[in-house]
Amino acid sequence: MKLYRFEARVNKEKNVHIVVAAEDEATAFNVAEVELEKSYLQTPIIEELSLYDTRIITKHAGFVIGHE
Repeated sequence: MKLYRFEARVNKEKNVHIVVAAEDEATAFNVAEVELEKSYLQTPIIEELSLYDTRIITKHAGFVIGHE
């Protein structure tokens, strides 16, 4: 199992960060889209979904979000 960190451009206005746990990259993309849709009242327009990083899940795995 791995952690996948994504950034999505949503509704032509803002970037959203998503972190999901999944067995493979294809599943991670699907889960990221589902989680985005669940977090909005109306279905968002996902213009771009980019995979930024992956990490194998161990005792100590994480991401820093918001630092450029």
